[in-house]
Amino acid sequence: MLKSARFAALALAAWGVASAGAAEAKVQEVSERGIVLRYVAHVPVGPEETWAVLVKPSQWWDSEHTYSGDAANLTLDVRPGGCFCEVLPAAAGAKGGARGGVEHMRAIYVDKGRALRLSGALGPLQADAAVATLTFQFKPDETGTQVLVEYVVGGYFRGDPAKLAPMFDGVLGGQVDRLVEKLGGSFAAAFRPETMGEGIPESAAEPAGSPAPKADGKTRIIGR
Repeated sequence: MLKSARFAALALAAWGVASAGAAEAKVQEVSERGIVLRYVAHVPVGPEETWAVLVKPSQWWDSEHTYSGDAANLTLDVRPGGCFCEVLPAAAGAKGGARGGVEHMRAIYVDKGRALRLSGALGPLQADAAVATLTFQFKPDETGTQVLVEYVVGGYFRGDPAKLAPMFDGVLGGQVDRLVEKLGGSFAAAFRPETMGEGIPESAAEPAGSPAPKADGKTRIIGR
């Protein structure tokens, strides 16, 4: 998500520029069906503490990728149907309250300390007929929590998926990086089919209570 003025003028092109300094672009799947981005990281805190930070995006989301220019305007209502929303404050000196707001995503699956799933097309995808789901899954282990993040995009969106996927990955990967750093951990590379190790779920849709994935030398997990 970009500042409102820049978004109106630059849209997708601006996402490409913004992604340059983010995590290395690696994509799980891209085809005519859509795009799948997947990330894994390890944080040295338990699932409850991880959850407590996740549900306060104002603490870790990058202000550069908001419409208002300030992550402090972001809130997440953690209940089914709850909104991941942003307030658009009134201009300086203007009378009255906020000038409006943005619904970025909506909560569709909430299991405190275990899994959170949001539905919504982020950033410039919001202007198209795209559908998307963002899943966070937590699995405790002996030294903290493994965090699995998956963003699946389908429907109709303008542009070549093969060109758009690295841009979206750069931006979303940057948000995951900020979340994990806030928790004292490290970002890991997005999963790719050839690096999927045994025990790593094929989809973040699997039950959150299943055994924690383990590193097997094939999948790079940073922060252990």
